Amino acid sequence: MSKKLFLSKQITALIIYTRPIFAFCAMLCAVGVMWRNSSQLYALGVCLLVTTMLFDLVDGWFAARFESQSNLAELADRLLDKSLTAILFPVIAVGIMWRLNNTPAGMSQLALLHAIFVMFICIVALVRDSVANYMRGFAIAQANAPETHNATRLRTMVTTPVGALLYAYAFYSHGDTIPGNMGTLQQILQWLGSFPIKGLFIIEIVFLTLSFGSIAAYCKKYGSACLDELCLGDKHLRRKILAIFPNALTIMNGMMGLLAVFFAYKGRIQEAYLILIGATIFDKLDGALARKLGLTEPLPGSTKHITAGSVMDDLADGLSFCIVPAWIFYITLSEVQNSWLNNIIGPIAILYALLGITRLIVFLLDKNPIPGFFKGMPVPAAATTVTAPLIMLNQSLLDTPADLATSGFDWVLFWSLFSVGLMILSTILMNSYNVRFIHLGRFMSRTPWFGRLTLGALIIMAFTPYIGYAALAYLFCYMVSPFVTWRIDPASAARETR
Repeated sequence: MSKKLFLSKQITALIIYTRPIFAFCAMLCAVGVMWRNSSQLYALGVCLLVTTMLFDLVDGWFAARFESQSNLAELADRLLDKSLTAILFPVIAVGIMWRLNNTPAGMSQLALLHAIFVMFICIVALVRDSVANYMRGFAIAQANAPETHNATRLRTMVTTPVGALLYAYAFYSHGDTIPGNMGTLQQILQWLGSFPIKGLFIIEIVFLTLSFGSIAAYCKKYGSACLDELCLGDKHLRRKILAIFPNALTIMNGMMGLLAVFFAYKGRIQEAYLILIGATIFDKLDGALARKLGLTEPLPGSTKHITAGSVMDDLADGLSFCIVPAWIFYITLSEVQNSWLNNIIGPIAILYALLGITRLIVFLLDKNPIPGFFKGMPVPAAATTVTAPLIMLNQSLLDTPADLATSGFDWVLFWSLFSVGLMILSTILMNSYNVRFIHLGRFMSRTPWFGRLTLGALIIMAFTPYIGYAALAYLFCYMVSPFVTWRIDPASAARETR
């Protein structure tokens, strides 16, 4: 063996095998932080996890660059990745609860909600790891080649950085200083420890979506062989097992809707809007996954037109995209000091919710759908449209009297009237069954560049105060899109691939 190859193997082994050791030491540092509130141990723990993150990112590249991988090294890498996840995420769940105990009273409910969400994130991360391990083991037992290491790079590039960020946030104690000449490190740690909860929610929702997507990818690759072994030819049992995955995404859709209402009650309309967008993402994923698994078509010989999954999906949509937007609309406009508006917002909100649910029932009972199109504006698009101007209205309500005097225009009244008018218009468009709106989710699947551009713009604008304006402009284009898209052939619009 050449000296260069020997050295590369040693470095690769060092990078691979020290990751769990660093994670374990970071756990000990976390215990020390909770026990003695030590800022030195906090800084050490964050540095250890950042080092682990960097090692996790470069180990595969280093091994491939110097051709030093072996089957044993790849197996060890997977086992150590699993041990890293098993150590890191339970520590984060405990740390978030510890920080919650030190949260000021004014932020306690928001912090509690975030702590519950992080606990759910940690559970999903561990479940995803267990599913991946089981699927790979089953594939090896069935003499199927498991996926290559490069196929898991997205998971590697997301899991450890998110874990390190949540660790830095969870164990940060306000007022602590890093001793010695470490001003830059102190600034970085203070920035991580004071990371805005809005940004954390965005990152965690993206991580949650990728985790569910990873589970779906493993099930797609190895699920058929697993189900053949488990179901022994029973198609009904096979279908019930497959239905678990899109139904889980449907439940997440409903949970996001409830979460948006909570944020709206706290006056955080922008965060509520972002969570409502998260609900639309889960709505898109559950439908795409159900179609991919063949769950939208009845079994041979079955006469059922309506399935349990479609009913469950409509219930979640009715909650997230009919009741929740009406609720947020009423909560926000109730803050406006205008007796005329206060008298009409209740009936308008109720009318929107009832007609939105009616539109879902008509969609469920429709026996002659147009492939790739919706008859009338879909409820997710209507929900995100009517809540977008509420962000600007909430910002106007928070302006100081000096700001209002400087502007010389009553923006509160303007955005109130705009929101009321848009609510009525969206209600009419939802039930305009002669107007064909293209299926935006399938259009994004057929044109990946458009989907990536939309997602990238959303992530960038989410950290700015202009997301309401950007979303309103985007959704206005969709609102008038039937003037252009009606010419598209339904067979082409129904495709989910290029």
